[in-house]
Amino acid sequence: MGGVLVDLDIEDCKRAFKEDLGYYRIDEIIDPCHQKGIYGDLEEGLISPEEFRNAVLDESRQGALPEDVDKAMWHILVGIEPYKADLLKRLSESYELYMLSNNNGICLPRSREIFADAGVPLDDIFRKCYFSFEMKALKPSEAFYKAVMEDIGLAKEDMLFIDDSQKNVDGALAAGLPAVFYRPGSDLGELLDKVLEGDC
Repeated sequence: MGGVLVDLDIEDCKRAFKEDLGYYRIDEIIDPCHQKGIYGDLEEGLISPEEFRNAVLDESRQGALPEDVDKAMWHILVGIEPYKADLLKRLSESYELYMLSNNNGICLPRSREIFADAGVPLDDIFRKCYFSFEMKALKPSEAFYKAVMEDIGLAKEDMLFIDDSQKNVDGALAAGLPAVFYRPGSDLGELLDKVLEGDC
């Protein structure tokens, strides 16, 4: 989801945590692809959103509220470029689309709003979504990929995984799932055209 379809702004998220909450440990736990510490625990489903909020508020300035934590986290989510929404619509006419995302119970509601606003509601455009906090596993773990592949039930040669983290792509390939790397900011449609035509 993030980095491939939804543009991310890590620095603005860090700014919001520091300026709006007075929480300065955000640099230690947030990363473009692989979150750490309590953020990683949240995305792996090891702690609840409430536990995450409380942990952040324990080290934030007095008067900060749980909803302030959510708003700060949402700063990481920028939006979907219109051409990507159109691309998803076209792809869904010929392919079964699935979402596989390291995500959490705080950012997911906002993500759903972003997809809906772009005209591609998650539950309409994707046959099924697999979120790390629900699966209790994080990309690039082999268990995550294999569980998804088994649930989808297609032959591996009929699947393609796209990610903006080379580490996640390598993990998918190691698990037997065909995968390609997408560089954020590049043309996703152009990449897919090359892959589906067999050029890479």
